[in-house]
Amino acid sequence: MNIAIAGYGIEGKANYDYWVKDPANHLTIIDERDETSIEDLPVDAATITGEAAFEKLQGFDLVIRTAGLAPHKIKTDGKVWSATNEFFAECPAQIIGVTGSKGKGTTSSFIASILEAAGKKVWLVGNIGTPSLTILDQIQPTDVVVYELSSFQLWDLERSPHVGVVLFIETEHLDVHLNMNDYVQAKANIAAHQTAQDTLIYHATNEHAVEISRQTTAQVVPYPGSQTAHVRDGNFWYGTQQLCSVDAVRLKGEHNVQNAIAAIDAAWVFTQDPAAIETGLKSFVGLPHRLAFVRTVNAVDYYDDSIATTPGSAIAALRAFPDVPKVLILGGSYKGSDFHELAVELTQHDAQVLLIGSEAEHLEESLRAVQFANYEHIHQDESEPIMQKVINRAASIAQPGSVVLLSPAAASFGLFKNYADRGEQFIAAVNAL
Repeated sequence: MNIAIAGYGIEGKANYDYWVKDPANHLTIIDERDETSIEDLPVDAATITGEAAFEKLQGFDLVIRTAGLAPHKIKTDGKVWSATNEFFAECPAQIIGVTGSKGKGTTSSFIASILEAAGKKVWLVGNIGTPSLTILDQIQPTDVVVYELSSFQLWDLERSPHVGVVLFIETEHLDVHLNMNDYVQAKANIAAHQTAQDTLIYHATNEHAVEISRQTTAQVVPYPGSQTAHVRDGNFWYGTQQLCSVDAVRLKGEHNVQNAIAAIDAAWVFTQDPAAIETGLKSFVGLPHRLAFVRTVNAVDYYDDSIATTPGSAIAALRAFPDVPKVLILGGSYKGSDFHELAVELTQHDAQVLLIGSEAEHLEESLRAVQFANYEHIHQDESEPIMQKVINRAASIAQPGSVVLLSPAAASFGLFKNYADRGEQFIAAVNAL
């Protein structure tokens, strides 16, 4: 088979390694970057590189796109496929898929932790970091797969998981998706191919999640729900059955309690053991760059929430610190976000805002519109790295007992390699104080 590997980053390399195993396959690596800038190219690999490379894919039987490459950018007379499609087609185990704008990694991790506590063999894959095809040959039919699914992975998905979870959806990735409808409809593929034997868990108050729930034939479970997982009197319940204290969730913020509710609903399909649920929730202590405590310096607490690339996630982070003075670091690169609600939220907090990146102008417009004036721009220059400059300024204005919070509500590109790099530079700058 004549196969094009479209995009040669982390997932592209895993795709190459998977399809090259069959000696009958002839592989060509396709990338818009110049060949000299592509790392770890296989020796003697056939390549098509450079500008408009994805528009030159004629004569291939199969084009394997990397997740972030939009299907509409690929011009080919062959079939467009993906690692996610291949995994769903070949995986022998049942799959729990989790999507949403934010909270996917945390909810997926909660589910995996609960099921492991219940004695299940669990594989946590997808957007959370592990390329799914690298472990496909290890999965047994009795295992359970928890798959964190971004809109990019769902774009052209031809199968849906046995259990789908749709978290809160807000404006996101409009720098890549054609429009908001394209983004939501990509998310909807998590449910589009489900049957009556499957389950869809969805955020009951989010219009986009509700819209997706109406497009499936699966059993639908809104969360929180009085008949399913919910919180009452400081405890998690499933219907009339008390499970455990909310204190089992060791992560800050009401949004993480909501993530736990969704996780309980998903795990319930496989286990109804309250002890496993409590142990699983307690065992998970958080993922990097997700409202993660870094250090206390001069009675000021520093938190890394670099994963917060949407206004809604920054709002959730603010609400995790009620009645606490805050210095909030906002800004980055464009994703098509509307910052009005975030600006309104800031008026309810004792907060000082430091703005960075190209989105600083849009953020300033929204802040001025609600008459929030307690902000300043931190401009990049050659005097010192931008993050160290920001942290030095934050440390100079933060009062004892306050919180310095990196929850930027924007993408990282332009100033940093990605959100993880942004978070690591934040940690390094705090540790340098």
